[in-house]
Amino acid sequence: MIIPPFLKPGDTIGIVCPGGFMAKEKVLNCVTTLKKWGYKVQLGKTVGGKSKNYFSGSDDERLFDVQSMLDDKNIDAIIFGRGGYGTTRILDSLDFRRFKKNPKWIVGFSDITILHTYLQKQLKISSIHGPMCGAFNKGPKENQFILSLKDALEGKPTIVQSEFHSLNNTGKTTARIIGGNLCLLAHGIGTNAELETSGKILFIEDIGEQLYNIDRMMLQLKRSGKLSKLKGLIVGGFTDNKDTERPFGKNAYEIIFDHIKEYDFPTCFGFPIGHDEENVAIQLGLKYTLEINNYQSILSKI
Repeated sequence: MIIPPFLKPGDTIGIVCPGGFMAKEKVLNCVTTLKKWGYKVQLGKTVGGKSKNYFSGSDDERLFDVQSMLDDKNIDAIIFGRGGYGTTRILDSLDFRRFKKNPKWIVGFSDITILHTYLQKQLKISSIHGPMCGAFNKGPKENQFILSLKDALEGKPTIVQSEFHSLNNTGKTTARIIGGNLCLLAHGIGTNAELETSGKILFIEDIGEQLYNIDRMMLQLKRSGKLSKLKGLIVGGFTDNKDTERPFGKNAYEIIFDHIKEYDFPTCFGFPIGHDEENVAIQLGLKYTLEINNYQSILSKI
């Protein structure tokens, strides 16, 4: 796995929006914090773009902005403004030849999951699943999850703990970690961004999904062989779920548990990864140790 250079004071972080629109004022807290950490910041044209529809610009405009950031040797990392939807629309038109020669940290989650899985499958380059610009507007400007992004960018050790959950399966394993938004993981199956899960620790999270669709996506992972050879599973936040008029009958965690209970790999539920304020930064493709006991779950990378 190729690991981009870790950041040092004076390095430049680019901010761009590859999908949904984000007002420029909503990135200001992020910019202020990054500068406080000692970094320079360069905003892309899609931040607060002039688009009047859902997206931060046309496909061509978003493609040009992301491509410019990937190619610019003076940009040392890219943090996406927000997710939403739209990255897949430009993914196949991106040219990664210069990026492969001079890799840099790519940071984001949610819709950005499809870019992460592409980098894993096609280029074997590590990237960071973690807070984007919008997260800097939630709660304290430098909470532990925002600071976890700083640690990840700078290559510092990671130790994350979460409380015991009744659906957990105890155990300990060390393996490369992969994952992201469940919807996008299912979306990538059968494409050039399909997740390779064998021998890995997988983490999943999602927001705003119908409960029956969570069931369908878990079936998609299971039927395509993505669950049977895992070394471990981390279930993060599943927030703002929707239900049908006639109830599905189970909550998100119960649905997921039903699809993985036949396996014996260590599994934890309620881990701080997701669309809430609790969203720890994870260096994808690198080795982590997951330990789950009767008191807590611990994920660490030394």
